[in-house]
Amino acid sequence: MAILLFVIFLLLIIINVPIAIALALSSIIIMAIIGEIPLIMLPQKMFAALDSFPLMAAPFFILAGKLMEIGGISERLVNFANSLVGQLKGGLAHVSIVACMFFAAISGSGSATTAAIGGIMIPAMVKAGYDRNFATAVQAAGGTTGIIIPPSVPLVLYGVSAGVSVSSLFIAGILPGLLIGLSLMFVAYFISKKNNYGSKVERISLFKTFKEAILALLMPAIILGGIYGGLFTPTEASVVAVVYGFIIGTFVYKQINFKTLHKILVESVVTTSVILFIIAAASIFGMLLTREQVPQTIAGTLMDANISPLVTLLLINLLLLVVGTFMEAIAAIVILTPILLPVVEAIGIDPIHFGIIMTANLAIGLITPPVGVSLFVGARVGNTKFEPLVKAIIPFIIMMVVSVIIITFVPQLSMMFIDK
Repeated sequence: MAILLFVIFLLLIIINVPIAIALALSSIIIMAIIGEIPLIMLPQKMFAALDSFPLMAAPFFILAGKLMEIGGISERLVNFANSLVGQLKGGLAHVSIVACMFFAAISGSGSATTAAIGGIMIPAMVKAGYDRNFATAVQAAGGTTGIIIPPSVPLVLYGVSAGVSVSSLFIAGILPGLLIGLSLMFVAYFISKKNNYGSKVERISLFKTFKEAILALLMPAIILGGIYGGLFTPTEASVVAVVYGFIIGTFVYKQINFKTLHKILVESVVTTSVILFIIAAASIFGMLLTREQVPQTIAGTLMDANISPLVTLLLINLLLLVVGTFMEAIAAIVILTPILLPVVEAIGIDPIHFGIIMTANLAIGLITPPVGVSLFVGARVGNTKFEPLVKAIIPFIIMMVVSVIIITFVPQLSMMFIDK
């Protein structure tokens, strides 16, 4: 039945049925075929999956990200990033990536990061003589840090799915997120040097731009500092982030009014609804997989085959890379975590470290066709065609794969600050 479940699910995906509906519909069909599972369990299981205190953090972080996205911080973060790295070769490319990393620490979303910073940086880079496809590729790649650097909505969902501390996942994501950001800057530097992009720009006062951006930069400091210091849980931190974002955007930067607030709330509700529907539907899917003992079978097969942990990790990475090309990160996390977690635990991989491995792999999917959400957002923001953009993004994908391999086999990057 497990094979039939996957076949029906994949067929629905192929004909462009939304993932949440595909999960629910394939599960209902199998339940009807089995005939032993009362359909009354369907709503009970779906509601039980959403009855989670840590999960409450997701909608609030989404709302906080929207508040800060529209609340006027993008330009201030770009100016501050410019004062930090604008003097390097290919300065504006580095500014884009650093600004994305700053914004990632606020929004928790890859596509939001690409849209917010790309709207400012892509036109600026094109005006300065950068190739439009390269500028857009830089922005799309930089946006991937949005789901790795905390607060990350996918990390919240992984924490709920795996039953591990969201606070620990946030701390674990800091260094891997920085590694990926720096690796993207490495690629941008050599491409800029080869094509003579970005002569040195006028030096901007670091103190002045820092003073303008300080309130925006304080948001991740308050969130992570409060969580790590034990002042509040990630869920409570998400509410603090919403209140802080609303106050800054409304009364300090004065970019949020009744009209924009309505837009922010509507977009946040839509995004949250999609995510929660996926989680609820995936709970039924996961229940059927557990009933058929799929996770246990996979783990047992790998152990019986005497495959080394190194090869097992490489195979899991390959699977996640492939899945990320056609499935959004959130859906992949809630579907694959119950399947893969027993496998990695059997070979001695810490669940927190695996959460970072999974998220980093799926981040590559944000810029990989055919799904490539950040790639499509970048193409729209940068007003460029998709085909040449794919060619321009390839060097960044290769470097991200290298970074993921480092993250996978150097667990200290994830676990350095985790108390065990």
